[in-house]
Amino acid sequence: MDRFFKISERGSTLGREIRGGVVTFFTMAYIVVLNPLILGFVKDGDGHYLGGGAPNLPLIAAATALVAGVMTLLMGLVANYPLALATGLGLNAFVAFSIASGMSWQDAMGLVVLEGLVILVLVLTGFRVAVFHAVPAQLKTAISVGIGLFIALIGLVDSGFVRRIPDASRTTVPVQLGATGSLDGWPVLVFAVGLVVMVTLYVRKVRGAILIAIIATTVLAVIVESVAHVGPSVSGDTVNPNGWNLNVPSLPHRIVDVPDFGLLGQFSLFGSFGRVGVVTAVLFVFTLMLADFFDTMGTMTAIGAEAGLLDRDGVPPASQRILVVDSIAAAAGGAASVSSNTSYIESASGVGEGARTGLASVVTGLLFLLATVFAPLVAVIPNEAATPALVLVGFLMMQQVKDIAWNDLEVALPAFLTIVLMPFTYSISVGIGAGFIAYVLIKVVRGRAHVVHPLLWVVTVLFVVYFFIQPIRQLLGA
Repeated sequence: MDRFFKISERGSTLGREIRGGVVTFFTMAYIVVLNPLILGFVKDGDGHYLGGGAPNLPLIAAATALVAGVMTLLMGLVANYPLALATGLGLNAFVAFSIASGMSWQDAMGLVVLEGLVILVLVLTGFRVAVFHAVPAQLKTAISVGIGLFIALIGLVDSGFVRRIPDASRTTVPVQLGATGSLDGWPVLVFAVGLVVMVTLYVRKVRGAILIAIIATTVLAVIVESVAHVGPSVSGDTVNPNGWNLNVPSLPHRIVDVPDFGLLGQFSLFGSFGRVGVVTAVLFVFTLMLADFFDTMGTMTAIGAEAGLLDRDGVPPASQRILVVDSIAAAAGGAASVSSNTSYIESASGVGEGARTGLASVVTGLLFLLATVFAPLVAVIPNEAATPALVLVGFLMMQQVKDIAWNDLEVALPAFLTIVLMPFTYSISVGIGAGFIAYVLIKVVRGRAHVVHPLLWVVTVLFVVYFFIQPIRQLLGA
């Protein structure tokens, strides 16, 4: 084992690797809970939930843990790198709210598989360098920041902390605080308490802060429901504005169960092209690839720097293998209907505990596989107990805004449009498209069109077509 994983060679020990793997798992295990809550309550373009006609959170949780476990094991055994993988936050929100809402879940997951395969080809051919340089670094940063704000807005709205105005025709204000302009109801209180607990644990640097806060808030929600009998927000024709938004918290019938992996293979590789058209489908694939591909390169470099594994050129060992495994993970996430899987920066927590080899990833992967049998517990968690995590994740992604040169109009204006239009239009792709178009436009009017990468020109033209697809169809008589 020492020779295979090069434990001694990298200055580590068996104990450190095991401890690092365990810490990484508990730092990112929240995704087994959070991913079902992001994907499980969204209806696709046909009015169906992921996995059936009604929300089925344990089904999504089991598949989420399975893919994370298998791909993290693969990272450890093939690339020998202390890097864990799971469903990417931000990517899952994009799949749920921007892609699946206009087609079936099977079609949407087929696009995720295509994205993973495209990245794999880019990695194997070395074309990734060209793609990496095509999009300005600060626009990539703006995309992450915008997704962070978008996720935070989803969390605030789904928790009931922010509400849509019931009769928007009487006011120019589209949203407000709570149902009546003030916070009211037990579920909102549970959300507020959960957010306070999560922030407190996080700023105190408690490992696993997100997971601990979700569990603690769920316990509080179960107690509140058992005492106050709040009930659901909608039951038949009865509407209770102060009820639980999506599921009513109650004790589970069982804690462990044989995992159901029925989501595996539920994807249609090219079905989306018939539903939304070739241009829109290609843009969706590109957007997924953009977020997934660059995050991976940044994450593996950051982990390598933390572990002292980078060479003199700042390149991690076996970087090609790392990228290949990550690309396969993206496709595997789509094939299992849990959205694209990607490398997690939370792996740094395990590196901080001494992990330096792929053995830590093997430990993390085995724990994810063990988590599949605990999938029934996910059904207990009310939306109000999980949405604080979306707000905190939004903050974490927002922190990157400092890396944007706000005094440079050529990047500041496109970055601004990218960031604000994602939450304001409730669409990630709209923000990205507006940012790209603005970037190219400003370069042209300033006489610097020659610095725009050819690939970015192509993508910008596609986004223009995307925005004006309806007038174009009318013009062509389609």
